Amino acid sequence: MSGLPSPPPERSAIPGSPPIERDRYVDFLRAFSILVVVLWHWAFTILIWGPTGPTATSPLGFTSGLWVLTWLFQVLPLFFFVGGYVHLRAWHRARARGEHLGHFVWRNIRKLSLPALVLATVWVGLGLGTGAVFDLGWVGRAVLLVISPLWFIGVYLVLIALIPLWFALQRRFGAVAFVWMAGLVVIVDILRFRAGYEELAYANMVLVWGVAFQAGFYYESLVKAPRRVDSALMWAGLFGLVGLVFSGLYPGSMVGVPGETSNMAPPTLCILALLAFQVGVAEIARPGMERWLVRPGPRRAIEVINRFAMPVFLFHTTGMAIGRGLIYAWNGELAEKPVPDLAWWLERPLYIAVSLACTLPVIWFFGRFGHRRPTEAAPHIAAA
Repeated sequence: MSGLPSPPPERSAIPGSPPIERDRYVDFLRAFSILVVVLWHWAFTILIWGPTGPTATSPLGFTSGLWVLTWLFQVLPLFFFVGGYVHLRAWHRARARGEHLGHFVWRNIRKLSLPALVLATVWVGLGLGTGAVFDLGWVGRAVLLVISPLWFIGVYLVLIALIPLWFALQRRFGAVAFVWMAGLVVIVDILRFRAGYEELAYANMVLVWGVAFQAGFYYESLVKAPRRVDSALMWAGLFGLVGLVFSGLYPGSMVGVPGETSNMAPPTLCILALLAFQVGVAEIARPGMERWLVRPGPRRAIEVINRFAMPVFLFHTTGMAIGRGLIYAWNGELAEKPVPDLAWWLERPLYIAVSLACTLPVIWFFGRFGHRRPTEAAPHIAAA
C-alpha cells in the first residue's frame, strides 16, 4: 500500500456521462452508523437532575457486562473509515472536473459547518434568553447537553481541513504513516495515564480519528483483498481490545461512562483496535449484506436514511429535548428513574417514538427556511 490509492475510473467523473453505480454497502454502513448513534441517544440517555441542571449518563453506569456491546455499537471508528473513502472518491471526481484541492476542502468545510453553526447559534440564543428572562440557572447546562454531539462535527471539520496533509502522507509513506501515527497515540496515552498530562491527550482527537480517516483510502484495496485479510483484521482488533482492556490500563466501554476514564473523550489506543475489529467484521459481513441490499425494500430504506442523514443527526438531540420536556410535563415532575429497572427498559420504545415524533417537525421547520439542493459532497459527509 505505497502511495495514495486511486479508485477505478468512474464515468461520472466526466461531464455529461451517466452517473456511476453507487456502492450500496458504503451507503448501508453510513446509514447504519447514523441509526446507531441516534437510537443510542434517544433510548439510553438518562438525565439526572441536580441543583445545577441535568447530567447525562447511561445504563452502562448502572449495569455490569453491557459494555461489551459497545465494541459493536460504538460505530464512530467505522464511520470515519467510510468518510475517508468517500472523500477520496469525491476528490477524484472533483479533480476530473478541474477543481483545485483547496477549493474542494473549503467547499466541504462550508457545507458541513454552516448547518451546525446555525443550530448552535439558535440553541445558545434560546438558552441565554430563557435563562435571563426566567432566571433559570440550569438552562445553560441543558443547552450544552443538546449541542454536545456537535463535537463530532468539529473533529470531522478538522479532518477535512487536513485532507491535503493526509494525501501527502499516504503518497510519500503509505502504510508507514499509520504505524507512526499509532506510535504517537501510544506515546500520548503513556503521557496521559502515567505522567498525568490530561490536556495532551486531546492530540489523540486528531491522531486516532486521522488514522481511521486515512484507513478509508484503502477501502477499495480491502474489498479486493482475500477474505482471510478480513478475518485477520477482525481477530487482530479483537485480541488487541481484549489485551488492552483486561490489562487494567483501559476501561472496557468504548463510550463514556460517568466516573470512569473514557476511551472516547479523548480517544485512546483502544479505538484503533476497535477500528480494526469493526472494519474486519464489516468486510466479513459484506457478501451477505450485498445480497440483502439488492432487494428493493432495503435499498429504498437506505436511500431515505442517507438522504436525511445530516438533518437527523443535527436535530435528533433537539427532538429528544422536546420529547423529554413533554414526558416531564405528562408525568408532572422534572425527573427520571436514576437506575434502570425492568419498567425502564420496557419504556425505551416509547422514548424512541416520542423523540422521533418531535424530531421530524424540527427537520421540516428548518428545511422550510434552509433547504437547498444537496451537492455531490453533501451526502458523503452527512451521516455522523
